[in-house]
Amino acid sequence: MKMTLTVGVIGGLLLSTGLSAKTLQPQDSLATQQETEAVILAGPEGKLNQARTNAKALGGALKARLQQAIAKGGLEEGVEACYVAAGPIAQALKKDGWTVGRTALRVRNQDNQPDGWEETQLHEFADALSKQLPMPLEASRWNEETGELRYMSAIVTGQVCTACHGNNVDPAVLGIIREKYPEDTATGFAPGSLRGAFTLTYSPE
Repeated sequence: MKMTLTVGVIGGLLLSTGLSAKTLQPQDSLATQQETEAVILAGPEGKLNQARTNAKALGGALKARLQQAIAKGGLEEGVEACYVAAGPIAQALKKDGWTVGRTALRVRNQDNQPDGWEETQLHEFADALSKQLPMPLEASRWNEETGELRYMSAIVTGQVCTACHGNNVDPAVLGIIREKYPEDTATGFAPGSLRGAFTLTYSPE
């Protein structure tokens, strides 16, 4: 029987969150870094490295576009840029069997709502950050039978993020957010908390 294994790395620890052939008990879910030196995340190492590269590319492209917009027209322009550019940037990275995107427990764009697996990993990430466990925060799920690999990497709220996602967003900026994203729930974040995660799926072509 082929098995699907889900694991997450939190501060160098291996967290197993699902195994199709067996329900893991809480005492079985954590292994020390020494015990897991040979196995960090579920899935082929080459594909995991591709996932990390693609997540970094998405984050880098979004950050560059946002910085450019803010420099040109302030935070209001930054919100506009995110609204217009986020989708095309993710679409441009959709190649070689990969889809890339972002998700969160509280989203701005409702298209980014997490599915069940993503929501579980997001809660694990948030718990790890609340305990101030060291980075990286990653999770993966690999289906050995189909070759599908899912990967997530946490996005931590930085100080600059709070200008549009914090507790004291400028009213003018908040007005644009509400215009573009009427169902927005992505405010009230504090620096160091979980903003969300990059989420990627590889499906063999």
